[in-house]
Amino acid sequence: MPNLHQEFVRSLKNEKLVAFCTVIVGPQLGRKMLIWPDGQTKGDLGHTGLTRQVSQHAKVLFQQQKSERMAFDVDGDKSEVFIEVFPPPPRLIIIGAVHAAIPLITFAKELGFRTTVVDPRSAFATPQRFAHADELIVEWPQEALSASDFNEGTYLVALSHDEKLDNPALKLALENPCRYIGALGSRKTHARRVASLKEMGITDEQLSRIHAPIGLNLGGRRPAEIAVAILGQIIAIRNGVGE
Repeated sequence: MPNLHQEFVRSLKNEKLVAFCTVIVGPQLGRKMLIWPDGQTKGDLGHTGLTRQVSQHAKVLFQQQKSERMAFDVDGDKSEVFIEVFPPPPRLIIIGAVHAAIPLITFAKELGFRTTVVDPRSAFATPQRFAHADELIVEWPQEALSASDFNEGTYLVALSHDEKLDNPALKLALENPCRYIGALGSRKTHARRVASLKEMGITDEQLSRIHAPIGLNLGGRRPAEIAVAILGQIIAIRNGVGE
């Protein structure tokens, strides 16, 4: 059990998505196991069949990022297991220091997001405009970001309307775990974006993860209204009702 607890704490510290499974009813009462999205496990629920069934259900809960108490029947023995999912802390990466990014950060921080703005244009990405952001990076996305910046708790919004900024960031997000990917622009703009990303090696399946046009259709045009529409869609995805 100490090793199991140490592995669990290590996953939390490293911001890794993990599920802590505990048998709360049944012959294997009290047995515990950790599960990661790649199928790796540590610990033992005391029965191969129970472990297999719990691992299968954990895959669904990982996608939804929610915990659940579930009943299982293995060889006539009824068990209940609490599968507690621990998502990484939510991080919102905004590509483009545009007007809508300012209220978007304000709203996102109220909901517990760590916020990062990336834009090489120093005239827009100023500490005065983005003093409320947790991180302001005045660099090109391909220089500022890497695969390690993306996990199951990452939400990326591309708002710059500039392919040179948006597309490298979108490519990184699409190639790595990312809870939400959204891109601002018309359908015509998105068609050009898709063609460009395909040339960069992104597949149709990966491209289907992009929410474009970004945000809920609330009819808003002002920066704060656009921010509300974007964050509304992010909240729906985060709560598993907007997949």
